[in-house]
Amino acid sequence: MQPIPVTETVMRLPLLPPHRVNAYLVGGVLIDSGGRLGGRRLLRLLEGQRLSAHVLTHAHPDHQGCSRRVCQEFEIPLLCGEGDRAAAESGDQRSLMPRSGPLMVGLLNLMTGPGHPVDRTLCEGDEIGGLTVIEAPGHTPGHLAFWEERTRVLILGDVLFHMQPATLRTALSEPFRFATFDRAANLRSARKLAALNPEAICFGHGPPLTDGDAFQRFVAGLPRVSPASDRRGAPSP
Repeated sequence: MQPIPVTETVMRLPLLPPHRVNAYLVGGVLIDSGGRLGGRRLLRLLEGQRLSAHVLTHAHPDHQGCSRRVCQEFEIPLLCGEGDRAAAESGDQRSLMPRSGPLMVGLLNLMTGPGHPVDRTLCEGDEIGGLTVIEAPGHTPGHLAFWEERTRVLILGDVLFHMQPATLRTALSEPFRFATFDRAANLRSARKLAALNPEAICFGHGPPLTDGDAFQRFVAGLPRVSPASDRRGAPSP
């Protein structure tokens, strides 16, 4: 089992095949860690690698589930966006959910991996592993994306999916509404990322997309939702 090259610098780690959950390895930096039960698979994919840091696009359970394990195994720091720091350190999803209903939050907390101290938070324009940090809030308050301008590769986490959640068919879609903190903000982040004109787009869920024009067309067709009509993930009228 080996990481799968996306470009000469970006490797995809298929943590829940086929393409259901992805992590990425760029220049010794591990981006995301998959769900808590996938630790053995993640460590096998990382055999022989020399890691310098572990970064989260966001702290939902299917992205931070093995973060403490990999940070301890490789003795590397954990980094994330400021808005997701509390969840990454505690494993408590309440600060990331659009609604704090006890059943949903309780279920997600059961799925979440143990928390781990965050060494530092990342901001717009920071660089790590040859990537530029792009703040892309909405799906979670501190969601981050990562951009390599030289190759025009974008790792966008869950700003968008490239897999239909119900059918697992490869197709662009918005992320789960029930787990998106602020849909209006997430849509703004999608347009912000599309303005970079990426040529290869890497997703937390779904295969990489190498058709930049298709990405642009999809984002251009997304609705414009005002914050007033979409308070913390509520369906717009």
